[in-house]
Amino acid sequence: MMKSLCTAFGLFMAASTATAFAPAPSSSLQTSLRMAEEQPEMTPLSTEEDAAAPAPVETLPAMSQSMPFMARPAALDGTLAGDVGFDPLGFAKSELDLMNFREAEVKHARLAMLAAAGWPVSELLDKKIASAFGMSPILDNTDRVPSLLNGGLGKISPLYWVGTIGLAAAIDIIGTMRSKNASDDYLPGDF
Repeated sequence: MMKSLCTAFGLFMAASTATAFAPAPSSSLQTSLRMAEEQPEMTPLSTEEDAAAPAPVETLPAMSQSMPFMARPAALDGTLAGDVGFDPLGFAKSELDLMNFREAEVKHARLAMLAAAGWPVSELLDKKIASAFGMSPILDNTDRVPSLLNGGLGKISPLYWVGTIGLAAAIDIIGTMRSKNASDDYLPGDF
């Protein structure tokens, strides 16, 4: 029962989110007609005078776009994707703080994605993997994985937890060292 629900839910989610990556519908006929009717303006090539002139600097609004009644935080200068000045509690006091929070956000998002995929996959593949290695499956009678909610964590070896936490700590230490020693082109979450 749980396997079929997980499979059905996974298929539903895959089908419903697939449209997010589909190109927006457009009428190429109308576009081509408009392009044929309008004559593009020909601009002359830039000269040395144009190249020497500084590019106009966009000024950010003084108030946050996300919360118009609050002042825009100083650390949010519009350089990051999706930056609309949302920091209502003022956590990011400097650019370094902002980059640390961005690094943490990327790590937590990746962990959440792994957990969301790992839970149903472990229920579906546990018996097959256990039989391939000649081990007994750890699913309970209702084909649920051991967890705090389902119980059964006593079936898992403490060595597994030590190894998992050690591996996660090593990856985190490597990522932290890389971010601290990185050059200017380092992006948070870039491992």
